[in-house]
Amino acid sequence: MDLNEQIKQLETDLQEISSLLENSERTRVQDVLKLEQNKIEKEISVKRHRKEQQAKREADPTSASKAYTVKINNYGWDQSEKLVKIYITLNGVHKIAPENVEVTFTERSFVLLVKDLDGKNHQMTIKNLLYPVDVQDSSKKIKTDMVLVMCKKKTIKKWECLTQVQKQTKEKDKPSVNPDENADPSDGLMSMLKKMYSEGDDEMKRTINKAWSESQDKKAKGDGDMGNMDMF
Repeated sequence: MDLNEQIKQLETDLQEISSLLENSERTRVQDVLKLEQNKIEKEISVKRHRKEQQAKREADPTSASKAYTVKINNYGWDQSEKLVKIYITLNGVHKIAPENVEVTFTERSFVLLVKDLDGKNHQMTIKNLLYPVDVQDSSKKIKTDMVLVMCKKKTIKKWECLTQVQKQTKEKDKPSVNPDENADPSDGLMSMLKKMYSEGDDEMKRTINKAWSESQDKKAKGDGDMGNMDMF
């Protein structure tokens, strides 16, 4: 059934709903009929918009290819046990033909292309997904002013980030710690004291020198543990 026929059927339904509404006397029945009336009116509006776009494409088949492409940078994401969900907000995307919304998946990436939305193409490319996804079971949904991309996890595990690059950036920003659990704790103390001494003011340096001097005295007596402080 083409768009013209779909619109015609919906308009017939709308007329019948309107007739029933006029003859209805019960408030509850009227409320139900009004809800259905609003639903049909919205559906007619969407299909008319699609018809207009279809007419434009038929008049100029190259119009979609002529449209310039804008890059989508903003998105949100979350996850369930089996899916990673990416939410992309695009005003009016639910009004265009569903075939104008394409998502191409690989195991570690996807590309979303929305064609001819407000005279532009919109594209988002996500590379280096954190873990592999199942290409066959990954999909998309078109919602009101939004595209939902659903990546099916190949293995059930929690994703800390969406991509490997984001994970590397996150780890790079973590405070540095000594990874060697067997390292001598005094080495870390010495590094800290050296840093404090080199960056400290005169009062700080005097305090550290005093502590070092006292530690040397204790070491000479055999009960000190700061004998390695030989950098001052």
